[in-house]
Amino acid sequence: MTGPDKKKKASALRTMRAMLWALLGVRKGSDYQKDVESITPLQVVVGGLVAIFLLVAGLILIVNWIV
Repeated sequence: MTGPDKKKKASALRTMRAMLWALLGVRKGSDYQKDVESITPLQVVVGGLVAIFLLVAGLILIVNWIV
């Protein structure tokens, strides 16, 4: 069913970009409103888990490279 109530989900790239801007604390009001309308909580959770995994993997690689 497609109707006027059906929201379009944001892409993975848009979700990650919105999360990175949120970490910096800088966002235009119009872009924020678009993100609120299109990003689902599941996308935020999955994006956060991916970001944590990449951060930990990056830290492990840096430590192994230094030692």
